[in-house]
Amino acid sequence: MNFQQAVQTCFSKYVDFSGRASRSEYWWFVLAYVVLAIVSGFIHHIVYALVILAFLLPMLAAGARRLHDIGKSGWWLLLGLIPLVGLVLLYFMVQPSQPEPNAYGAPPVPTPV
Repeated sequence: MNFQQAVQTCFSKYVDFSGRASRSEYWWFVLAYVVLAIVSGFIHHIVYALVILAFLLPMLAAGARRLHDIGKSGWWLLLGLIPLVGLVLLYFMVQPSQPEPNAYGAPPVPTPV
């Protein structure tokens, strides 16, 4: 999955907390978020707040789908609220996808480039 496909997919599933998201889908979307947050921060604090609000639900949904892809519940995202313990989330997010279907569905199908 490329950058544009990942951003389109995550925004089209912005409140879909079911299913699975591949590593590339999640990390391309995180990159889009970080770049836009940095750029908007230089523009104006109101623009920055709007970007943060626009990405809030899609980022939570993509994170939950990414955790589903490795066989974990989306509730594990709450670890991010605990300082330092939330680093466990980083470990989870970089894990490879489970190749077999799990309780959250079939593995994401790679899209042709």
